[in-house]
Amino acid sequence: MAPVTAHGPADPDIEVGPIDLAARVDEALHVQAVAFGLSQDEVDVRRHIVLRHLDHPQARALGALTPDGRLVGFVYGLPNDRAHWWSTVVEPHLRATGTDGWLDDSFVITELHVHPDHQQRGIGRTLITTITDAVPQPRSILSAIDRDSPARALYHALGYRDLARRVVFPSAPLPYAVMGAPLPLLRPRG
Repeated sequence: MAPVTAHGPADPDIEVGPIDLAARVDEALHVQAVAFGLSQDEVDVRRHIVLRHLDHPQARALGALTPDGRLVGFVYGLPNDRAHWWSTVVEPHLRATGTDGWLDDSFVITELHVHPDHQQRGIGRTLITTITDAVPQPRSILSAIDRDSPARALYHALGYRDLARRVVFPSAPLPYAVMGAPLPLLRPRG
C-alpha cells in the first residue's frame, strides 16, 4: 500500500489503500464502535451486515493504517441496488423530495469511520475521495446522522447535498439525512 500524497492525510505516517476488510472486520468495527459509541451487541449485529455486504462482487474497501499496521480508519461501499434494504428504507423519502433517481447508477458509501484519536487530519477526506475516484458510477450517495457534525461538514465540502432529511431507520435512535454528490468529489482549491 502506497502512502497517499495528493490531498492525503495531514499525518504523513498514515497510509491509505485497499484492505481485506473481511479479514479485518473486528478491527474496523472497533474503530466504528469507538467513533460511534456502539455497544458490543450493536457491533455483533453490524459484523454480520458488513460481511454480507463484502460478498458483493463490486464491494470496495480502503483502510487507513499506522506505520505498525494498526487500522485507524476505513471506508467501504458498493454500487446501489434498489432491492437492497437501505434503498428500500430511503426510497420513499427520496421520492417525496423528487430525488429518488439518485438511487440509480450510484455508489453507496456504506460506512466511513476514523478513530477519534485520528480525526481532523484529513483521513476521512482521503478515504472517501480515494474510494469514489475508483468507481465507474457518476455519483455517490450515503446516509449520515441528521445533525451538524464534522462528518456532515466534510460531506458538504466534498459536494454532497441533502436529498432527504429526518429519515428514520428501524432500530436507529436518531434520524439520518440522505446525501448525494456527483463524482468526482470536490477537492480543496490551491
